Amino acid sequence: MSDKNYEDVTRYGLDDAAEAELLEQQAECTFVWSNKEGHPVGVVMNYVFRDGRFWLTASGQRARVAAVRRDPRVSIVISSLGSAVKTRKSLTYKGRCVVHDDEQTKAWFYLALAAAVRPGDADAQSAFVRHLDSPRRVVFEVVPQDRIGFDSTRMWQDTPDAARQDE
Repeated sequence: MSDKNYEDVTRYGLDDAAEAELLEQQAECTFVWSNKEGHPVGVVMNYVFRDGRFWLTASGQRARVAAVRRDPRVSIVISSLGSAVKTRKSLTYKGRCVVHDDEQTKAWFYLALAAAVRPGDADAQSAFVRHLDSPRRVVFEVVPQDRIGFDSTRMWQDTPDAARQDE
């Protein structure tokens, strides 16, 4: 094993089951878009993954809303850190973003997001929905096109001498 290094980690990709677990356990991502100058910008946001798409929200006056209307190419980055997933896993998706401002989308999405970020607390969920329901709010639908996944479990199996003791 002494000849192993981490120059090429592509063999430590995330399989479908681990991807599904991470998407179910995590509710936070980094949402990345390009500004007017073409510079990538990212912020941490909560999301809901449903029907193979990512759903997020922002107030309509945010710069990211105008940016994705101008250029819908975006990325979503998800880490297992802070979730119930035991070993480090990550996903990066590139995709296209659709901006929704219709009441039908907002209605189901607000409830789903509240359940994801305030699990098991109906009162907190109701309060969260009330705060989300503002006049300029929009919902982002990110349609993934490609993904990169990483599973540290697979890497540590290959290089156990470098593994953390808690993984």
